[in-house]
Amino acid sequence: MKARLALNAYVEGVRAGDRAVLGQAITLVESELSSDRAMARALLEALAPDGGRAHRIGITGVPGVGKSTFIEALGKKLTAEGHRVAVLSVDPSSTRSRGSILGDKTRMQELSRDPLAFVRPSPTGGSLGGVARHTREAMLLCEAAGYELLFVETVGVGQSEITVAEMVDFFLALMLPGAGDELQGIKRGILEVADLIVVNKADADRPAAEIARSEYGRTLRLMQPKTPHWQARAMLCSALTGEGIDEVWSTVLAHREALSAAGAWEAQRAEQREAAMWRAFEARVIDSLRAQVGLRSEVERIAALVRAATMPIDQGVEALLEVLLSPPRAEG
Repeated sequence: MKARLALNAYVEGVRAGDRAVLGQAITLVESELSSDRAMARALLEALAPDGGRAHRIGITGVPGVGKSTFIEALGKKLTAEGHRVAVLSVDPSSTRSRGSILGDKTRMQELSRDPLAFVRPSPTGGSLGGVARHTREAMLLCEAAGYELLFVETVGVGQSEITVAEMVDFFLALMLPGAGDELQGIKRGILEVADLIVVNKADADRPAAEIARSEYGRTLRLMQPKTPHWQARAMLCSALTGEGIDEVWSTVLAHREALSAAGAWEAQRAEQREAAMWRAFEARVIDSLRAQVGLRSEVERIAALVRAATMPIDQGVEALLEVLLSPPRAEG
């Protein structure tokens, strides 16, 4: 394993916008090694005042919808205007190596080489909804490094859309032309959290794309908005030709302006911070149960009983809570 830097080297390198150090810092906070967690917490605490400054945009869509092409097209437009752009592309994990499978960095080659951009694939590590457990920490590091626009791409499966929507300021769902099939297969949860539906690949089948846009728009108008200050909408684009990319970004900015004018922007950020606290708390509780030597054998015993179907799941949960809340027993 590559030697870790000193804490001050991480802090200074990230604040200086050094992409190599930023990458190493994200690797540190993603590490599950107990020897790394203390330094990771110290690093995050040192950089916390530098976080929260970026405009955070979540992007989801089924495989094949063109997420990487879309993000690269939009990212190149924004860096050309002088913006610093970071992309955290959450990959599914290999069940064997726990590493990323897709490697989005290889699918955004031009953006990865742009000096104003930072592209980072992160393995999910098997976390709920396919979202990397430490994505929020990686977001903070990117913000501390001075990236003003932050894109979080999810794998588009399970509960990942909902989880990402809790982390970002604007949530965009990419769809393929073919409204009938799409509307039958789409999860209602996506429409409930989306601020914008974008029908991509409009150049491939314009009539189908127009029908899809119309159907999504009609469905969104019939649903209760997630905020009274913004009506989600649907539009067309072609990431391959660049059609609609400017309009998509104008919509993202209009959303921010609308929420800011209503005083809802910071309220949304406050809700995100509380949600992040509870998710982090849940993860730390689980880590504590698994890591403490004095509790490990009892936790493993309960898990074995549930696995063998000799203890009901709810009873297993109660037993774990009892282990967690019981006063520590003296060893020996």
